[in-house]
Amino acid sequence: MQTYRHTFSIKRLWIILTAGMIFMFGILLLLGAQIYQQAPPMPAAVKSASGEILYTLDDIETGQNVWQSIGGMEQGSIWGHGSYLAPDWSADWLHREAEALLALSMETPLAGLSETQHMAMQKAALQDEMRTNSYDPATGVITVSDLRAQAIKRVETHYVSLYEGSDPQSLALRRDYAFPVHGLLNNKEAKQLSAFYFWTAWGATTNRPGQEITYTSNWPHEPLVGNKPTTEVLMWSIASVILLLGAAGALIAYYAKQFDVWRQEIEPEEGFAKADILDSTVITPSMRATAKYFWIVCAMFLGQVLLGIVTAHYAVEGQGLYGLPFAEYLPYAVTRTWHTQLAVLWIATAWLAAGLYVAPMLGGKDPKFQRFGVNFLFISLLIIVIGSFAGQWAAVHRFFDDLTMNFWFGHQGYEYVDLGRFWQIYLTIGLFLWVGLVVRGLWPVLQQKGGKSLIYLVLVSAIAIGLLYAAGLMWGQHTHISIMEYWRWWVVHLWVEGIFEVFATAIISLLFVRMGILRTSTATVMVLFATIIFLFGGVLGTFHHLYFSGTPTSVIAVGAMVSALEVVPLLVVGFEAYTRHKVEHEAEWERNYRWPFLFFAAVLFWNLVGAGLFGFMINPPIALYYMQGLNTTANHGHAALFGVYGMLGLGLTLYCMRGLTDVDFWNEKMLKISFWSLNIGLAMMTFLSLLPQGVLQTYVSIEKGYSFARSAEFIHSPIMQALVWARVPGDIVFSIGVFAFVWFVFRAFVPGKQKATVR
Repeated sequence: MQTYRHTFSIKRLWIILTAGMIFMFGILLLLGAQIYQQAPPMPAAVKSASGEILYTLDDIETGQNVWQSIGGMEQGSIWGHGSYLAPDWSADWLHREAEALLALSMETPLAGLSETQHMAMQKAALQDEMRTNSYDPATGVITVSDLRAQAIKRVETHYVSLYEGSDPQSLALRRDYAFPVHGLLNNKEAKQLSAFYFWTAWGATTNRPGQEITYTSNWPHEPLVGNKPTTEVLMWSIASVILLLGAAGALIAYYAKQFDVWRQEIEPEEGFAKADILDSTVITPSMRATAKYFWIVCAMFLGQVLLGIVTAHYAVEGQGLYGLPFAEYLPYAVTRTWHTQLAVLWIATAWLAAGLYVAPMLGGKDPKFQRFGVNFLFISLLIIVIGSFAGQWAAVHRFFDDLTMNFWFGHQGYEYVDLGRFWQIYLTIGLFLWVGLVVRGLWPVLQQKGGKSLIYLVLVSAIAIGLLYAAGLMWGQHTHISIMEYWRWWVVHLWVEGIFEVFATAIISLLFVRMGILRTSTATVMVLFATIIFLFGGVLGTFHHLYFSGTPTSVIAVGAMVSALEVVPLLVVGFEAYTRHKVEHEAEWERNYRWPFLFFAAVLFWNLVGAGLFGFMINPPIALYYMQGLNTTANHGHAALFGVYGMLGLGLTLYCMRGLTDVDFWNEKMLKISFWSLNIGLAMMTFLSLLPQGVLQTYVSIEKGYSFARSAEFIHSPIMQALVWARVPGDIVFSIGVFAFVWFVFRAFVPGKQKATVR
């Protein structure tokens, strides 16, 4: 009877998952089509009322490519997406243009009006001028008044000077923004870059045809032009909180009821294993070949943290490192690019290596040429990392004269997918090769009868890893930035934040079953259930990154409501923690896996804090309206990316090392130092520095406007600088954890003459 119940439940859950994903991805594609249709228009020309051509379409598109080549989102942001030290260029241009236009309009006094009355009248006229949509669909021309054309030229002069000038004010700003000391753009390139910045600001202040909201739904907050939260932003934020509370109550009630069944049926049919089944596992040549992946994981992890320290220090010294002219060789745009890229690469490598290790372990043998495939994939990984990083360094130093060459081999400028298109294609091919190796390794298991749902889930998620990364190939060199953002978040949200977690959850449960500490049917039901509630919020939750990226208001509605559901699974983390604790402490031999299990436990904690608490803090539209692109985002990113996905990668690394090294020679003292230093250091980093910085910026964003919260004046104010320095203790503690982990891995693989640990 029990078997029938589980069989029926598993079948029903597969139906729900399949139907749900078809529906969710259908909505994702449908709204994607709306983004294509309703994105801010790219004008054929921008003209003054007197007929002077200010910018052409070629200027704007080339300016976008110039912006990409110098680091793009790694040097400031556009529409809130990018780095946090330099300004958001859309908001900065918008504020400067509004101030310049107001100053020009005030130069001619009006008889009979006081200065206050004159100012009030001109502010009203300014809003009318800048919010009125003067784009003509028939000609593709944006027409501005002659006075506004003068204001645009003034702002352009500022940017040209910033990127190529040598006057004291420009040099001081370049230092504050952590630009290289010497400008690397010529006059023409700086003007083309200005054209792109103007267009992004135009979309942020110009009303959609027939509506009273801008193309970016009135983002950023800018009192001068009347940009304030829309009614939709407020209403959907309220609705999302109500949905969160209702869904949370329903899930907790269901989970508590179902948990009694799961708890009673955790124990495998034959009872908990009395010995470590994996002790009898034969380590195949391809499994042994994965060892070098974990070496490279450690190297990239260490490099990422060191680059993070340098990048953070640029916030206080701008162009140096304790007096050394570091920015001349490794400018901020390069160190931040490598820092973010390495974060994704070492975590993904750890997960991919775990898949390559586990597949033949479960299959019981190596398929033909499996070891060759593992080695070939490793060499390809090294080529991609070294080649793409060299290309990004060369791009920022302006060694690519041709912008098309930069797009293919240099710096794409889009955060987390900065690598050139050639390297992007190479990595996509590599991921599909990895899928093939995993499928081949698991093929013998698929030939067996019964209990294959977990295997299928691993395979489906593995295939999805390849497919979702391939979404990054959906844009080209001149693709509209709203459309690019849509596809970029398929990679960042669905690939990095989504499907990898499903893959890891499924493979960990599969390992628990293989180890004899979890019943197959119960594990299958639990993983399928967790996948359903996670992906049902996660797929359409992609839209919470796109509220203000030139997208229609339907994106705000769907993103707000569904993003609230992303938090719901985290509210039952206590149940999952209890289940993990129960299955991980059933026998003495499980002490061999104490440290992998502890890292998995840390994943649960940071999932609740980093992804849940810090994530929902910025997810509602009204919150993100003021917080997008501030250090609240960096706070969430650090706590979630490392706390959840990084800890999971380290746990999987340790699990695989259980078979690749002799556990008796593990230096548990070093692991203890690493584990607690990483967790305590991450907590110090977030709570003592990043979170307070973000909260202060949010207050200023609400009080004075978004551009001021991102300005050099505020970023380099005494209190913000003090909070940057407050990050140092956490960075030091965290770095101790990193060095301890790297040293542990080295000594585990190369034990030398150290004595075995007494157990």
